[in-house]
Amino acid sequence: MPPRQRLTPADRRAQLLAVGARLFAAHPYADVLMEEVAERAGVSRALLYRHFPSKHALFAAVYQQAADKLLAETRFDPADSLVEQLVQGMDVHLDYFVANRNAVLAANRVLAGDPVIQTIMTNELDALRARLLAVLPLADETAREAVSGVLKSWLVFVQVLCVDWLGHETCTRAELRDVCVGAVLGALRPLLAEDPAPGWPP
Repeated sequence: MPPRQRLTPADRRAQLLAVGARLFAAHPYADVLMEEVAERAGVSRALLYRHFPSKHALFAAVYQQAADKLLAETRFDPADSLVEQLVQGMDVHLDYFVANRNAVLAANRVLAGDPVIQTIMTNELDALRARLLAVLPLADETAREAVSGVLKSWLVFVQVLCVDWLGHETCTRAELRDVCVGAVLGALRPLLAEDPAPGWPP
């Protein structure tokens, strides 16, 4: 074990999260051991367990941090076209999914029924839906409710499709992204006062 560094509690937690994130990305959930997290971080298991009382707690914290980062990096800027905004958001998420394949599969398969992990994912999807609603040209409140329902279903569709793609890459990443973007544009067109992407498909 490397010599232990003196860190503030906040810095120690951040260090442990970083180590955990790397291990959950590199290995299936079942293969990640708290003992290895402690060893990689250069701390005792007792100290690790003071910050995270279980592997589940560590994974949940890692996944929450990832969700927060994805939201921060997903920009819905009205100055950009809707297609540009959707492509940017998809690319941010696909970058994370590909780099953290094991963690994403763990959250969506191994821990699929876990209420803590599901809450993290649901909150992120709800935040993304709210941001998209804010940039779409909605005629009235009735249109808003209809579009909100479409976006909720589309985000779940994207989640399921991307997780399946991580397990079986049946198309290219660019094709996957375009399928997802095309799906929401096609679903939204009948509900909006103006075509949200007149140039799509290219």
